[in-house]
Amino acid sequence: MGPQHVTPEVAAALAGCDYAIAVAKSEHDPLLAVRQAVCDAHGVELVVVRDPERDRSAGLDRAGYEGAVADWYAARLAAYRSVLSARGGTCAFLVWGDPSLYDGTIRIVRELGVDFDVLPGISAPQVLAARHGIVLHEVGQPVHVTTARRLRADVAAGQRNVVVMLTAGVDLDGFEDWTTWWGANLGGTGERLVGGRVGDVAGDIAAAREAAKAEAGWVMDLFLLRGPDDGAA
Repeated sequence: MGPQHVTPEVAAALAGCDYAIAVAKSEHDPLLAVRQAVCDAHGVELVVVRDPERDRSAGLDRAGYEGAVADWYAARLAAYRSVLSARGGTCAFLVWGDPSLYDGTIRIVRELGVDFDVLPGISAPQVLAARHGIVLHEVGQPVHVTTARRLRADVAAGQRNVVVMLTAGVDLDGFEDWTTWWGANLGGTGERLVGGRVGDVAGDIAAAREAAKAEAGWVMDLFLLRGPDDGAA
């Protein structure tokens, strides 16, 4: 989420790069400030391209959602290819957190047809667990990582210990007796943490999410959701 989460391995790699590429989500994208801080800390030029628009209609079914993402990837790929063709050299692609979790950068870079290395980062679930001082799973039990879009289907399928990412708000109706550990903007401006029984802290989460967005101009949040011992949703 910022210069403090850049590993020594990544720092060494950045030192050998000619520039880094980042996308701007809007004309005044506050997330660029974090990327710029990383580049400034390691003496790397940041080249900014405007991120193509993506269809985020609330009523999209799964096929519509996947089609919208595919179109968005194709447009972003074209933007990256244009920069690489014009500048050449060795380029870095900055990824939020860890590229192994819900990020399309590896897929896009592979489609560019260039040689590349992937260097792991600090994942959001890892920081969430550290901030709350917890282990993501109970003794000998699994943890399921999913998206907010899939949460209810995954719980209906039997998942009882779930890390939820890619949220656009936190809808926990029906989970009042579950326990949650929630965090926003972890490691960055506006960091907020809330934990407890969902029925007791749902309002606190909503307020903290708004406060994080107001302070930073953006919000990225995730949470661990764990079912009650009796197995009742």
